[in-house]
Amino acid sequence: MKIVFAGTPVFAAAHLAKILDNGEHDVIGVYTQPDRPSGRGKRELPSAVKSLSLKSNLIVHQPLSLNNTEEVKVFNNLKPDVMVVVAYGMILPKSILQGPHHGCINVHTSLLPRWRGAAPIQRAIQNGDTESGVSVIQMDEGLDTGPILGSKKLSLSKRETAQTLRDQMSLIGPTLLLTVLSQIEMGNVCAIKQDPSQACYAKKIIKSECKINWIENAINLERCIRAFNPDSVMFSEFNCQRVKVWQASSVETSPLTKNIQRVGTILRANEDGLLKKCGNGELLVTEMQHPGKVKMKVSEILKSKREYFSVGSMFGYKSMWKQFDYVFEHVLIK
Repeated sequence: MKIVFAGTPVFAAAHLAKILDNGEHDVIGVYTQPDRPSGRGKRELPSAVKSLSLKSNLIVHQPLSLNNTEEVKVFNNLKPDVMVVVAYGMILPKSILQGPHHGCINVHTSLLPRWRGAAPIQRAIQNGDTESGVSVIQMDEGLDTGPILGSKKLSLSKRETAQTLRDQMSLIGPTLLLTVLSQIEMGNVCAIKQDPSQACYAKKIIKSECKINWIENAINLERCIRAFNPDSVMFSEFNCQRVKVWQASSVETSPLTKNIQRVGTILRANEDGLLKKCGNGELLVTEMQHPGKVKMKVSEILKSKREYFSVGSMFGYKSMWKQFDYVFEHVLIK
């Protein structure tokens, strides 16, 4: 079949590479997001899909929008049999959805109808789901509401991060996509209507969610840290610095520390990590990153800065004065 592919990040590029390696279909055009400033130098860099496309001598389109007459005309002139969409990052208008002979299909990183929307990988981990997977759907005008053409389940480990789950999906998604494309071409694809009563939405992650609130349950904080790693790493204020927390695990409250009331307090600092007081339970932080530095194991950081993380110090405050204000208000005056 003649395919137009639309996608942007590395995850999408894995699917395009599989189609090209398979050789059974003809990729007649590729759509990807415009080059964006990236890195400290803010240089405009091509997307992973664009880089792969140029190496493969494919025609690349990077419109700012597809919702105009001229772009729709360019697309229709390609006369594709089907459009494959994988993490493109742009809404397709009805005129595009209805253009290809077999319409447009989308690879979505959840078991639809669960976790429709922008951040299904992160929300599945954050919610404590034990399984997820990849779905291929026929696209319609709704948000991930089209009929399911194929799906593949994955089990989630208790240490799953957004990166590890995405890596697994990068392996099963392309194979599933090829199966569905073959079924479409043969005319024996099975479209299963989604049950809207089972739907839930994975809203886009916003910056305010990434700030650790130590009054939260330790289990929930651990899930968030794993869910937002590595795209939107959780952080906390400590001694006038914003410290990123890359890895942590929840721990039941010890009888020795159960009477400590101040959330964010360092209860222990050793080769195991930094043990912090939470609203319910304790969080053992094992990997962190200071501003301008690379991420490091806490055990390595403590070799040179053990006094910096003294027991009793508090995370979650921009300055030592804020810590004093808290102690004065909640401890000294009681």
